[in-house]
Amino acid sequence: MDVRSRNYLLMNRQALEKDIKTSYIMDRMISDEVLTLQEEERVKQQNTQKERAAMLINIILTKDNNSYRSFYNALLHEGYSDLAALLQDGIPAVSSGNRKSSMDGMTSYVKTVLCEGGVPQRPVVFVTRPELVDAIKQKLCCLGSDPGWVTVYGMAGCGKTVLTAEALRDHHLLEGYFPGGVHWVSVGKQDKAGLLIKLQNLCSRLEHDSTLSQRPPLNIEEAKDRLRLLMLRKYHRSLLILDDIWDSWVLKAFDNQCQVLITSRDRSVTDAVAGNKYEVHVESGLAHEKGLEILSLFVNMKISELPEQANCLVRECKGSPLVISLIGALLRDFPSRWEYYLKQLQNKQFKRIRKSSSYDYEALDEAMSISVEQLNDNYKDYYKDLSILPKDVKVPTKVLCILWDMETEEVEDILQEFVNKSLLFCDRNGKSFHYYLHDLQLDFLTEKNRNQLQELHKNIVNQYKKYYKLNTPVPSQEDCMYWYNFLAYHMAGANMQKELRDLMFSLDWIKAKTELVGPAHLIHEYVEYSSILDQKGSTVRENFQEFLSLNGHLLGRQPFPDIIQLGLCQPETSEVYQQAKLHAQRETGTFYLEWINKTSLKNLYRLVVRPHRDAVYHGCFSKDRQRIASCGADKTLQVFKAESGERLLEISAHDDEILCCAFSADGEFVATCSADKKVKIWNSRTGQCKCVYEEHSEQVNCCQFNNRSGPYLLATCSNDTFIKIWDLNKKYCRNTMMGHENSVNHCRFSPDDEYVASCSTDGTVKLWGVRSANELKSIEIKDFFRNADEQPDDVDVLVKCCSWSRNGDMILVVAKNKLLLFDVKTWDLLTQVIMSHHSTIQYCDFCPDDELVAVALSHCSVELWNIKSLSKVAYCRGHMSWVHCVTFSPDGSLFLTSSDDQTIRIWETKKVCKSSDAVLKSELDVVFHNDEVMILAIYNQKHLQLINGNTDSVVTQTAAQESPISCCCLSEDLKFAAFGQESGTIKVLQLLDGKVLKSREAYKTSVQHCQFTSDYQTLISSAHDSVIQVWNWQLDECVFLRGHKEAIKDFRLLENSKLLSWSFDGTVKVWNITTGNTEKDFACHGGTVLSCAVSPDGSKFSSTSADKTAKIWSFQSSSVLHELKGHEACVRCCTFSRNNKLLATGDDKGEIRIWDMLTGALVHFCSPVTVDEGEPTHGGWVTDLSFSPDSKMLVSSGGYLKWWNVNTGESLQTFYTNGTNLKSIHVSPNFKVYVTVDNLGILYVLQKM
Repeated sequence: MDVRSRNYLLMNRQALEKDIKTSYIMDRMISDEVLTLQEEERVKQQNTQKERAAMLINIILTKDNNSYRSFYNALLHEGYSDLAALLQDGIPAVSSGNRKSSMDGMTSYVKTVLCEGGVPQRPVVFVTRPELVDAIKQKLCCLGSDPGWVTVYGMAGCGKTVLTAEALRDHHLLEGYFPGGVHWVSVGKQDKAGLLIKLQNLCSRLEHDSTLSQRPPLNIEEAKDRLRLLMLRKYHRSLLILDDIWDSWVLKAFDNQCQVLITSRDRSVTDAVAGNKYEVHVESGLAHEKGLEILSLFVNMKISELPEQANCLVRECKGSPLVISLIGALLRDFPSRWEYYLKQLQNKQFKRIRKSSSYDYEALDEAMSISVEQLNDNYKDYYKDLSILPKDVKVPTKVLCILWDMETEEVEDILQEFVNKSLLFCDRNGKSFHYYLHDLQLDFLTEKNRNQLQELHKNIVNQYKKYYKLNTPVPSQEDCMYWYNFLAYHMAGANMQKELRDLMFSLDWIKAKTELVGPAHLIHEYVEYSSILDQKGSTVRENFQEFLSLNGHLLGRQPFPDIIQLGLCQPETSEVYQQAKLHAQRETGTFYLEWINKTSLKNLYRLVVRPHRDAVYHGCFSKDRQRIASCGADKTLQVFKAESGERLLEISAHDDEILCCAFSADGEFVATCSADKKVKIWNSRTGQCKCVYEEHSEQVNCCQFNNRSGPYLLATCSNDTFIKIWDLNKKYCRNTMMGHENSVNHCRFSPDDEYVASCSTDGTVKLWGVRSANELKSIEIKDFFRNADEQPDDVDVLVKCCSWSRNGDMILVVAKNKLLLFDVKTWDLLTQVIMSHHSTIQYCDFCPDDELVAVALSHCSVELWNIKSLSKVAYCRGHMSWVHCVTFSPDGSLFLTSSDDQTIRIWETKKVCKSSDAVLKSELDVVFHNDEVMILAIYNQKHLQLINGNTDSVVTQTAAQESPISCCCLSEDLKFAAFGQESGTIKVLQLLDGKVLKSREAYKTSVQHCQFTSDYQTLISSAHDSVIQVWNWQLDECVFLRGHKEAIKDFRLLENSKLLSWSFDGTVKVWNITTGNTEKDFACHGGTVLSCAVSPDGSKFSSTSADKTAKIWSFQSSSVLHELKGHEACVRCCTFSRNNKLLATGDDKGEIRIWDMLTGALVHFCSPVTVDEGEPTHGGWVTDLSFSPDSKMLVSSGGYLKWWNVNTGESLQTFYTNGTNLKSIHVSPNFKVYVTVDNLGILYVLQKM
C-alpha cells in the first residue's frame, strides 16, 4: 500500500474504529476479492464492535492499494460518507498497469452506477467465464443508441444472472453506451398483482430524488406510461435489466422504446415485443477444472488438496454452476460431508440438496419442475416421453417422429417449444435437427417419472417395431445410428426379455451393427444386460460375447469380413456356429468353408482389440482394472474399457511415436512420453492436457507414476542418459539422476516409492533414492554374459527392462535372452532363466503374486514362467508380429500384450497357465488319398506326426529326434516318410511303426527340402548350399547335382527322371537325376529366383524373382516367351491354370496378377481393395497360389487365405487364420479341401461347404 494511503488510514483510525459496523463492509470487500473468508472469520471472532473494526483496519494495513479503494467504496455505499470523506485524499492513483484483472473494469464510477441501479454484487465465490461475459457486452454494444432487446437465455442454474451482472462491471461500456445508468429488476414468476408491485417499486426508485413525491401508479397501464416518461426524459440512454422473465405478457409492460436486457429460460419470450433483438445462449456446462475451482474457493483449499470425491462431485454436477455452488456452500458449512452429498447426487436425491445460497428456489428439483409446469398439459406428456432418452446423446428428429407417429414438421414444432423454454437443446447439423437434454434435466425427469419408465421404454420399442416391421434401418436413414446404438437399451429398460434375446442373439443384427459401429459397443451390451439375457442360462450370451471379443480386431476394419464365415470357425456347440451354418446353407451364390479340425484349438485370450493404426508400443491397466491405456507409432493415446474394448478417449498426443504410457495410482491421470522429447500429463477422463514437460534433450523411452496415492510423482528416462522425477504440482523437474553412460531404456518406482530402478544400454542397472536422487547401487549386467571360455561376451549387453516384486525385496532384470533375479538388499543373483537363443526378450512384468513372470519375446509370443520352480508354465501365441509389452492387471488375474500387429490382447492368467504349448512347424506335406486327408507335420520341432485331417486325430508320432526337424515329405501310398534336420541329417522311416529305415548325414547345414520320386525308392533333397542330392535310399547310392553358384531355393520333379531347380543365383536348371547332368540352363533373372511353375502340358515354365518380374519360358526353345512387368515388389509365387491359358503371380505387396499365357497381357489385377492405413491388402506377402480344375477360381495364401473369381478378379471369400505368414497351401484335386499352418503352429483343414 502507498505510504500516503497508509498514513491516511492511521491518521483517521480512531474515528473509523468508533463508528463502523464491519459486517456489510466486509461483504463488499469479499465480493471485490480483497478480503478472504479466513480474514472475515478473524474479524468476527473479536468480542466488541470496536475490536472488530480495529482488526479489520489492521488487516487492511497489511494489504495493497486495491484494499484501500475497496474499503473506501464500501464506506461510501454503506452510508458512511462522512468517514469516506476523511479517506478521500488518500486514495492511491490508478496506474495503467494496476487494473485488478481483465474482468474488473471496477472503477469508483462503475461501483456507484451499479450500486444505484440495484445490480447484484458478485457472489462470494466467483469464477469468470470471459467468453460469455464478452458475448453479452458485444450484444449490448450492438444496441447502440436504438431501442431494443438483448436476451440472455439458458436452462435453470446455468449462471445467466451472475454473467449478466459481471458484463455490467465495465467502465467503458457504462460510460460509452449507457451514461443514463442501469436499472436492475428481479422479476421472476409473477401474476398481474405481483407485476404491478414490481413496476411501482421501479418507478419509486427512479423518482427518488424528485422534488414532487407522486402517488404510486394504480394499474399496469399507468405504470407503463409513467415508466416510459421517466426513461425518456430523466434516464435517456439508460439500460433496464429484467432478470428471470417467464412470460412474454410481462415484457409488454416494459415495452417503452428503451434498451432492455433480459435473462430467461425461454428463448422465445421476446416474440411479443417490437424492436431490434439480440441473443446470447449460456451453455449449460462449466469445464471440469472450473467446477473444481469453484469448490476449492468455497472450502478454501487448493485444487490439488481437494479430496478424491471432488472430481466425482463435479462430474455428477454435470457442469451446472448452480449445483456446484449449492454443493460448495453446503460443504463450507459441513466440511465432512463430501461423501454424503456425492451419494445424494448419484442417487438423484435433489430434494436433499437444499437452499444454501441466494437462489430463488428451495431445492434443486423445484428449480427444474417449475419450468415443466409452465407447459400446457398435452406438451407435458410429450416432455415426459423424453425421460427415456439416453444420456449425452443427440437424438435425430426421425426417432421422435416414429415414437409419436407424426410428421417431421409437427414434431419439430413441439420440440421447438421445449427448446425455447430451455427444457431441451437443439443441434442443427446441416439439414437435420438433433435434440438432447442436459444431464440434470434428464436426471430430474427419470426421477420424477421413475414408476412409468418401463412403459415408456416399451412404447418406443413397439413404435420402432410397428414402423420397421421385419426390416432394419439402413445407414442412409438419419435415425439408423440411434436404433443400432440404443434399441437394446430400450428393450432392456422395458424388460422385454424375449425381444432382447432375439435381437442380441441374431447374427444379422450383429453383422449390421458391427459394420456400422464396430464390436466394442455390442460386447458392452452383453455385459450390461447379462441379467436379462441370462434368464435361461448364460451359455448363449457367453458364446456371442466370446465370438465378438476374439474377433473384434477383424470386425472393426475394412474391408469388412464375412461374419458368417467367422461364425463357422466357432466350436460346433456354440449358438454362433449353429446360426452361421443355417445362414451358410440358405445363401446361394456365396461359398463358405468348414474348419473341420478346429476342435483341438482353445482360445486363451478373452479380448482382442485394435485401437491403433500402427504398432502398439505400450499398454497398461488402471488400478481398478476397468480401463486400459495404450500408445504407439500412430502418435495417439487411447483409453478403452478392459471388458469390451469400447473406446473412451482418443488423443493425438505427440508429434512423434509415443513410446510409453502410465496411469496414476488413482487413475485420474495418464502420462505419455515420446520420441518428440516431450512428456505430457492428461486427464484420463476428459482428455485435457494438464502439463507438458520439455526438459529431456532426446527421445523419452519410459514413464511411470509412483505407486501410492498422495503427491503425484512421475519418473521418466531418456536417450539423453538422464532419469528425471517430476512433481505434478510443479512446472519443472524435481530431481535429475545422472550416472548412466548411454540411453536409459526403462525405469520403475519400488512398491514403497522410496527407490527408482533404471536400465540402460550401457549394460547396467542402477538403483536411486527418490528423495536424495543419489545413486545407491549399480550392477554390471555384462558380467553375467560369458562365452565358452568364461570370458565376457564382446557383444554389448543392452538392458531392456526391470520389474519389482510386490514386496520390493527382489528385482527382475532383462537383457538379451536372460531373466536375472536379484536380491535388492544384498544384490546377490538369486536365479536366472535362459530363453531360446533364437529370440530376444523385449519386456517382462512380475505378477502381483510374486511367483509368475510374463516375458514378451521377439518371435511374436509371450511366455509365463514360475520364478520359484524355474519352469515355463504357459506359452501364449496369438500375435502376428513382435510383442513390445506385457503387463499384469493390479490383481494379477489378467495380463495384456501389445504388438507391432496393431492389436492388444487381454489374457486370463489362470486359463493360460492350464494350456499346453503344442506347435506345428509351417513345413508339412499332405496326401489326398481317396476322401481322406493325411498330413505329415513337424510337432514341437523334434517329432513327426501323421494326422488324419478328417478326424483331427494323430495316427502316429515319432520319438523325439536329437536335432530339430526342418522339413518332411510323405509317400503317396502312405508307407514311408522322410525328414531333414537342422544338423544336416536326412532319414527315411516306415510309417506303420515309426522305425527309421535309413539315415544319412548329408549336409553341414539345415536341410530345406525333401521329396520322394514316384517309385518312393529315391529321395531328393536340398539344403542351404548349391548342391542337390539324389539319394536312392534302398540301394544307399547318391547322385550329386552340382552347377548352381548359390544356394538352392527349391526344386520340382518333372517326367522322365527330370528335375527343375531354381536358385539364389538367378538361374533355373533342368537335370537328369539318373546321370546327374544338366540338360538345360536358363539365366532367368538378375535377382533370386523365388518360385517356378510348370504348365499342365509340360511345354512351358514360369519363373518369378526378387527383381519384381515374372517370365514365361519355353522348354523346347530354351527362350523367354514373355516378360511380365507391373509388380511393385518381389514376385514370390506363381501357378498355371489347369486349362493352360492363364498364369497367376503373387507379390510381397499382397497383390495378385492374372496373365494371358499366349499374349503375356495382364487379364486381371486382384486385391484392388483400399484398406486401413499401413495394412497390406493380403495381410502380407502372397506366398502360394492354386487354380481350381475349371480355372474359374483361384486360392491364395499369405497373411490369411483368399479365394478369387478369375473372370472378374473379385474376392469371393476370406478365411482369417488365428496367426499369419502362411507359407503354403495344399489343395485337393477337386478343389474342395485346403490345408495350411500359420506362424502360431495351428493347423487348418478347411472343407468347402
